[in-house]
Amino acid sequence: MPGRTDTPDFPWWLLAIIALGATACWRIASDPLGAQIFATLFKGVQVTLFVTAVGFSLASIFGLLLAVGLLSRYLVLRQLARFYVEIIRGLPIIVLLLYVAFVFAPALVSLWNALREAIGLDPIRPRDFSLLWRAIIALTIGYSAFLAEVFRAGLQSIDRGQIEAAEALGLNGRQRFRHIVFPQAIRTILPPLGNDFVAMIKDSSLVSVLGVLDVTQLGKVTAAGNFRYFETYNIVALIYLTLTITLSILLRQLEHRLRRRDRR
Repeated sequence: MPGRTDTPDFPWWLLAIIALGATACWRIASDPLGAQIFATLFKGVQVTLFVTAVGFSLASIFGLLLAVGLLSRYLVLRQLARFYVEIIRGLPIIVLLLYVAFVFAPALVSLWNALREAIGLDPIRPRDFSLLWRAIIALTIGYSAFLAEVFRAGLQSIDRGQIEAAEALGLNGRQRFRHIVFPQAIRTILPPLGNDFVAMIKDSSLVSVLGVLDVTQLGKVTAAGNFRYFETYNIVALIYLTLTITLSILLRQLEHRLRRRDRR
């Protein structure tokens, strides 16, 4: 576009957010009840980050395997991977959470008990399968389908000539993927991967429907106890905004460094 330069705009929006955040923090610190609410809700940050980190790590691994299946030379693998991706992407995350928690998990426990009984071990109860891990499994299943398409697009972005050159050098499929394809594809994959990580932080709030004590669930319990909904949910929003905006800025910095490295 005419008149457009490559110089990034000064982040006035970030200064505005910092000013609003500083004002909110000052009001929380100056209000004894606000400080108490924040201390209570902050306990849920660890659960939110744990659910997000573990769920996203597992979803990335599973999503990469699905992407390899989508690009497989074998028709059966391609069709099975596509079937999984299309089915899971068509389900809302909250429906998937409820299904895994109250349908899949009890069925898995029943199957496990049948196997244990066959070898003479004591059975386990459905309550022994914690709701926290049911939520993590649901997020893993849901996000693996989205990440599979991210990985697939990144892997397909590699020029076919480089793969053929690697074949000519005698590299097998695993070596080509490890040394040629994936190191280049990760630069294309990283931005949408980061966006999905930030999205999972927000979607992790849905685990509150299972009673998992994350930030959102603690906010619901706290607001129901003190009837200070305005202050409580303001603090909930502040915590999520702090997490997501901080991660977004860090991801932009990482992308900027990768672009600078590519130009050298």
